Amino acid sequence: MKEYRLTEAELKLAEIIWANEPISSPNLVKLCEAQLDWKKSTTYTMLKKIEIKEIFINNKGIVESLLTKEEFYTEQSKQIVDEGFDGSFPRFLAAFSRN
Repeated sequence: MKEYRLTEAELKLAEIIWANEPISSPNLVKLCEAQLDWKKSTTYTMLKKIEIKEIFINNKGIVESLLTKEEFYTEQSKQIVDEGFDGSFPRFLAAFSRN
């Protein structure tokens, strides 16, 4: 089963990509510099990390998602239910509704 987990920093980058895709790598660097105060090297390092997770692809300098934002969050939610509640959505809802 593929892991659909991103660190906080990776998620910030993902949100920028989803909001602007397809986006050129240079434009992504500019957005990350403006919105996250990241240097070019940080953006490319983080981009490589989320490419390895097969959620995004950088093809000839154009960055696009392999999963839409909705697909990513759906898969992530399924993983939480599977791992934390033995795949039982009713158990998840019961735990969630107690608070």
